Amino acid sequence: MKLARPSYVLKKYIRNQSSTVFSKYPFLARLGLAETNMGCWNGKEWLGNGNTHSALNPATGEVIAKVKFGNTEDYESCIKNMHEAEAEWMSTPPPKRGEIVRQIGNKLREHQEDLGSLISLEMGKIKSEGLGEVQEYIDMCDLAVGMSRQIPGQVLPSERKDHVLLETWNPLGKIGIISAFNFPSAVHGNILYYHSVYYMFVYQSF
Repeated sequence: MKLARPSYVLKKYIRNQSSTVFSKYPFLARLGLAETNMGCWNGKEWLGNGNTHSALNPATGEVIAKVKFGNTEDYESCIKNMHEAEAEWMSTPPPKRGEIVRQIGNKLREHQEDLGSLISLEMGKIKSEGLGEVQEYIDMCDLAVGMSRQIPGQVLPSERKDHVLLETWNPLGKIGIISAFNFPSAVHGNILYYHSVYYMFVYQSF
């Protein structure tokens, strides 16, 4: 079988980037995706006022779908909404936060097959690798649920008279993450686990 030269294939698909092969993959629509998608979630709505990115199938160079990136204004909208939600989230008891993570894990289970297919398509991985990534996210959710009821705290002696030190744990707050593009699910699951369950601690004197 005669293979096309890479330069020819590249030129061919550069010319065809105005169209997509979205309809070839029914699982994309089942996941709520469209040919063009907003790429920035600010906690209340999807935004995308920046450049448009074409998501390519690395095996063929075909455009799977397109994503509209966020811009500076979209970023500021995210930060503003994070500020508003921070106080409420920090005052939510850890087991309640764990319940939210449990629901995330259940949604992942519900859509694991389609999510694994998406990862396989976009990252160029074999299907079992895509499914394994989603499974790792699910496992991290399960771990986080259990850990949310096991956060320890110490009672320590103080050098001051009639005082005691209590170790309490607080959520990290807003964080920024640069994640590996080729592990879009597994790495995100680990980040969710650490951010939801592990905390900075402070000593309070009583």
